[in-house]
Amino acid sequence: METFEPSATSGQAASLTEGQADGVTKPASPLTPGAGAQSVRGSQEAERLLEQAEEALSSAEMSLQREGHGPSPLMLPELATEGAAGDKCSIDLFGDVELDLRIELGRTELTLEELLRLRRGSVVPLDKLAGDPVDIWVNGRLVARGEVLVMNDNFCVRVLELVGAPDVAATD
Repeated sequence: METFEPSATSGQAASLTEGQADGVTKPASPLTPGAGAQSVRGSQEAERLLEQAEEALSSAEMSLQREGHGPSPLMLPELATEGAAGDKCSIDLFGDVELDLRIELGRTELTLEELLRLRRGSVVPLDKLAGDPVDIWVNGRLVARGEVLVMNDNFCVRVLELVGAPDVAATD
């Protein structure tokens, strides 16, 4: 008569029941006496296999570290500025940074026909009134609002409000 050993890798527990003389093994039903004990043995076997795997992994890690093949610490270069740590950087550091600055006086919608009729001296009505604040955009982002001034025959913009910036008085 053959005996049947449950395989730890199959995940199924099986047992021989009395009266199986034909050599065919059938899985034990949950109602079969001894099936509960067999599942406990199966879980104990699984725990034992897990412990063996953990031991093998830790011994492999230790042997790699001894041989110098283990993980090494990440070495980052120092990000220090020239000069002493207390030195302040000048605004000249940003001299070559390009920014797209736009002052938006207002907006309007024109049909293609109206756009083609525009000539020198044409007047385009905007959605803002004279004296309303203008929008100041940097790199496509609204950063401030201001007013248009004329100084020495040149147009200027005085910043009145920073948009989205924290209130300076609240942080002091």
